[in-house]
Amino acid sequence: MVELPADAVLVCIDMQTGFDSPVYGERNNPDMESKVAELLATWRENERPVVHIRHDSQEPDSPLRSDKDGFAWKTEAVPEDGELVLTKNVNSGFIGTGLEEWLREHGYSTLVVCGLTTDHCVSTTTRMAENLGFDVYLVADATATFEREGVEGESFTADEMHRTALAHLNGEFAEVVVLADVFGDC
Repeated sequence: MVELPADAVLVCIDMQTGFDSPVYGERNNPDMESKVAELLATWRENERPVVHIRHDSQEPDSPLRSDKDGFAWKTEAVPEDGELVLTKNVNSGFIGTGLEEWLREHGYSTLVVCGLTTDHCVSTTTRMAENLGFDVYLVADATATFEREGVEGESFTADEMHRTALAHLNGEFAEVVVLADVFGDC
């Protein structure tokens, strides 16, 4: 079990319906949404701070554009009144959102990160959080990603991408944990 301060902030990244689009290919961790829902329920029950960040893509054909249906929240992660909602246009939840300022203004120093996608926005936000001096816990089973094509045309499964991204972050930018590790303290 990890020892989280009572004011550890749950940061839910890009929990948007647009990621259900077949354009992204095969995804790992089909239970990710239920894990995020469990985290949210526990945070809310314990009146801990929650931040929701979503992506407003600037790409014309992206399902994550604010003028597309895919911009909507997944039903498992709809923000509630009083929870901070931020919109980003790049991979990092810290760029152009006011997230760092809000965290510092409230004296928060520990983040618990979940959402989509492990190797893009989750990774970038996690890296920046650590670089800015925050303590970060990344919940591996409450994140997911998609298959990718390499620079030489090789294929990488979603699970390979997920595990590789977690390996890059663990111990350097975050402590990678699983849901059961987090629930021991809530």
